[in-house]
Amino acid sequence: MKVGVPKETKPGERRVALVPDSVKKLADAGFDVVVERGAGAEANIGDSEYEEAGATVGDAGAVREADAIVKVAAPGPDETPGRGKLLIGFLSPLNSPDLVKRLAEAGVTSFAMEAIPRTTRAQAMDALSSQAVVAGYRATLAGARGLGKFLPMLITAAGTAKPARVLVLGAGVAGLQAIATAKRLGAVVEAYDVRPAVKEEVQSLGAKFVEIEVKQEGEGSGSGEYAKEVSADVQRRQQELLAERVAAADILITTAAVPGRPAPKLVSSEMVRAMKPGSVVVDLAAETGGNCELSVPGQVIERDGVTIDGTLNLASQMPFHASLLYGNNIVNLLKHLAPEGNLSLDFDDEITAGAVVTHDGQVVNERVKEAMGAPA
Repeated sequence: MKVGVPKETKPGERRVALVPDSVKKLADAGFDVVVERGAGAEANIGDSEYEEAGATVGDAGAVREADAIVKVAAPGPDETPGRGKLLIGFLSPLNSPDLVKRLAEAGVTSFAMEAIPRTTRAQAMDALSSQAVVAGYRATLAGARGLGKFLPMLITAAGTAKPARVLVLGAGVAGLQAIATAKRLGAVVEAYDVRPAVKEEVQSLGAKFVEIEVKQEGEGSGSGEYAKEVSADVQRRQQELLAERVAAADILITTAAVPGRPAPKLVSSEMVRAMKPGSVVVDLAAETGGNCELSVPGQVIERDGVTIDGTLNLASQMPFHASLLYGNNIVNLLKHLAPEGNLSLDFDDEITAGAVVTHDGQVVNERVKEAMGAPA
């Protein structure tokens, strides 16, 4: 099987679907790889590095001829692969009905990386988690950059600086990485999650778990579970009980997201107003509307002396390592779908069935069909 790696065209996307290390792994597994010239430039990866790893570097036309196209962002209308091609990438199928319809009509077999099941068996393919690690790390650095204070306690001849206080809402993969990074930088860290089962994970990183008696229907078991939507009453109760902790924070990092749904509003404008001037809110859920009522997706704004960072696609700000991790996810998925380089789709397999979106001219994913209003 020949795998094509096009240059990403979505504005602001600096990642690339495969890095040279991924190319070598695929070559060893029986795949051929063709990379579009300049595809890795934004991640500081040169064409010669791909060639040294065993890939062919060519133009966009050569990439389109490949059997499988691997991308980070979803393809635009003029990038739709041809009939019978395999497409893998972040497709956001629950929120992109036009894209899904276009891929089905084009006869493309498509797999959405965000639909990979969160199971032990699929862990090495879980791109949501790998990119959340990068985003959580980057969110803490963004908060530190905007704060204007030291994060650690510093004792100097000129005086003592108290450590900054960081509050993380949501202890999934991104939240846990944000907690770990803030602790490494010396901050006093607190974290809250509606799932009490993650308390031990938070405490293992040296942070304090904020305990609030809120019951969630169908509660997940830990950070590996996808977040579930909670009721409006639960959200109001969260806000009331979290207000004091938010007001005490120098940096607030919010990470709560529910696949296929708008982000829950956890932080009200009144809560922001109660924060100290100079404080920073980093809203990792800005892509789906934000956890903070005042967040503006794609913008960094100031309200009542508080900086609210709604920057999108934080993982893309660290393109090299984000691409390295994502490339490993792609390699593992390709090896699963095409053992020894030969495509062999088993739709009874939970990974294949969970991640496939379109096949043979049809939308075949049950959750996607339901989101599009089609009978499941």
